[in-house]
Amino acid sequence: MRRDPRIRTAVGCTLLVIALDAGVAGCSAAGDPLSAEPYDAADQISFSGPTAESGTADPDKPLELVAEDSGGRITDVTAVDTKGRHVAGELAADGSRWHSTSPLVADASYTVRVSTEDEGGAPGRKVLTLVTGKPTTKRLGVTFGPEAGTYGVGQPLTAELTAPVEDPAQRAVVEHGLKVSSTPLVDGSWHWVDDKKLHFRPKDYWPENATVRIRSTLEGIRINDRLRGDRAEPLTIRTGDRVIAVTDVASHQLTVYKSDEKIRTIPVTAGKPGFETRNGVKVVLGKERTVRMRSSSIGIAEGSSESYDMSVDFATRVTWSGEYVHAAPWSVGSQGYANVSHGCVGMSTGDGEWFFNTVRRGDLVTVVNSGGDEMEPFGNGFGDWNLSWTEWRAGSALTGGAAAGHAPEEKARLRPQPA
Repeated sequence: MRRDPRIRTAVGCTLLVIALDAGVAGCSAAGDPLSAEPYDAADQISFSGPTAESGTADPDKPLELVAEDSGGRITDVTAVDTKGRHVAGELAADGSRWHSTSPLVADASYTVRVSTEDEGGAPGRKVLTLVTGKPTTKRLGVTFGPEAGTYGVGQPLTAELTAPVEDPAQRAVVEHGLKVSSTPLVDGSWHWVDDKKLHFRPKDYWPENATVRIRSTLEGIRINDRLRGDRAEPLTIRTGDRVIAVTDVASHQLTVYKSDEKIRTIPVTAGKPGFETRNGVKVVLGKERTVRMRSSSIGIAEGSSESYDMSVDFATRVTWSGEYVHAAPWSVGSQGYANVSHGCVGMSTGDGEWFFNTVRRGDLVTVVNSGGDEMEPFGNGFGDWNLSWTEWRAGSALTGGAAAGHAPEEKARLRPQPA
């Protein structure tokens, strides 16, 4: 005879506790318990705490299943919500207990399927439902960038959070919920720029003509006692051809490669002494047909011999601090021979128009052999590619300890010039 269910009382927290009574073994007609159909273990399972029938559970508390000391054991547990999100868990080696190891989603319904085995080897099954309560904490919003569209192969993805996340374990929860997929597949990683911003880039540049999708699964997920994930709008972008422009400041030439083939070499002038162009890999931020440039924006006093205020055509921006690749008809005599600019890369009007029409946001502009500073990884545009892959992964909460910024002990490397 099977025993009556027994109700346990959970003290101090809301747990789903399932007691397994192995008092009855199911048998087949041939007497082999392993060939028996799974019996309904309803009268062998008791639990305390709310279920779909009796109320809601605190989503901040774990699920716990416990087998009784009568020979029975738990063999398998699956817990999944109505959106298909599974709860990770850990089963003791002897099958005596199972507990969840990942956060529950608030305001959600879970189906919990428990497989058991009694001391005679007969299998048992029980399906339970669990409803979690509505959240009373603050919501963590996420905004993905850039906006939908087609970009160059150097375009990083961004995730802007509405609240700061500093704790490494909490960062890992956030990062785990930010899903990036691409066709074709790439090896990529998130990097925490600061406590409210993350960037994602592949190990190498994106493939040409790829489709990249980013979404969040953080809705309802507990980040900490006062913060849960909110719904976020997914984003899809595409990449175009692989366009890379390499400016060799020492030889005063800019070479443009498309799909790794050289398509044009342009004589240029770059930053003169005291105003050297930054070395390193930069990403095209935008293009302006005509832009007004003032020397005061880079700290030159008005009225000095270096001051200027002019309209510039075909301006392709590569830093927020005012570095462009643009048409500079006033310096044609120096282009290909000398560096006379205040930090921008200048070329003839015809070449400037061609360059303007050839590149798009996300394309790459690399500067080599300049006496200038190295391009900053963050804060002045997208200098993400100036970090090695090891440095980049060091900024991930999942692969590198969630340190914001890059590891100082390893020297950043420039992307090689295409062959």
